[in-house]
Amino acid sequence: MKIGCPKEIKPQEFRVGMTPNAAFEAVTNGHQVFIETGAGIGAGFDDAAYAEAGATIVATPAEIFSTADMIVKVKEPQAAERKMLREGQILFTYLHLAPDPDQTADLVASGATCIAYETVTDRAGGLPLLAPMSEVAGRLAPQVGAWTLQKANGGRGVLMGGVPGVGPARVTVIGGGVVGTHAARIAAGMGADVTVLDRSLARLRYLDDVFGGVFKTSYASVGNTIELAREADMIIGAVLIPGAAAPKLISRAQLSELKPGAALVDVAIDQGGCFETSKATTHQDPVYEVDGIMHYCVANMPGAVARTSTIALGNATMPFMLALANKGWKQACADDPHLRAGLNVHAGQITYAAVAEALGLTSITADQAIAS
Repeated sequence: MKIGCPKEIKPQEFRVGMTPNAAFEAVTNGHQVFIETGAGIGAGFDDAAYAEAGATIVATPAEIFSTADMIVKVKEPQAAERKMLREGQILFTYLHLAPDPDQTADLVASGATCIAYETVTDRAGGLPLLAPMSEVAGRLAPQVGAWTLQKANGGRGVLMGGVPGVGPARVTVIGGGVVGTHAARIAAGMGADVTVLDRSLARLRYLDDVFGGVFKTSYASVGNTIELAREADMIIGAVLIPGAAAPKLISRAQLSELKPGAALVDVAIDQGGCFETSKATTHQDPVYEVDGIMHYCVANMPGAVARTSTIALGNATMPFMLALANKGWKQACADDPHLRAGLNVHAGQITYAAVAEALGLTSITADQAIAS
């Protein structure tokens, strides 16, 4: 198979879809790999590293899209990239379609087979291709939230760990999954007073057993959520419904109940955000204010630490990429129900029910797509 990896063009996105190690694995398996020149520079991989791995360096994204049977990326294809997709081509990347009707329409129109990292599953019910970036984003969230809390950036002027005689910042983490757990660990490590909210009692028991001395837990009822939000200096939104739009957990009307200058860090922004006032921002201009509350809503947070993120993501995606290349998408998805769960669009039809439901569209099942 001809595998192509273009340079990411989303603003301030420095990650790359394939590491030189992944390229070497693909070449070793008998495939051809095409890398756009400069694609890996932001993550610390130069063209020479890819060439040494056996990849072919090409000058333009148009060459990648016209040559490759499978496109491997990090972020969802931008409008210019979507125009270059073609019928029968495989796209393997993060998609986050539920809050993005324009991208969904373009992918459907392309006729391509689009497999989303964020809905691939594993035997434990986890999301193995989302988890590495969730870990990174979770660990980044308190860092960027602490920066947002600084007075010069519009925040309350509160130090995460406080100092002797002055209490620490209060941090509320909504969601006790991968993002929330890592966010809580780092925030607590910075000295903050941290509470994690979740609706799963089993998850709360696990967090209490493992981290009971590090941070607190609470049930995510509507009343508890807003009560803890009122007391918080920082609120980290870390909720996820796989493939679907994130629920809105704090409304605009409730902003008036929060502390002036409080920081909202919305890690769920790729799925539409979990605060009503959230809108996607970039690393270049990450923070904005609504009703005196500071919002940090960067849609590609892990891109800030591109090398760590690229290597972590490459470790997770490589086995699935090789399965798709070695077997073709139909056989690979037929053999592996977890990879099959990643199929979101095929040949002009949506194949993931949560995406279709979020956008008011119809869908077929992945099994129907494979059988077609």
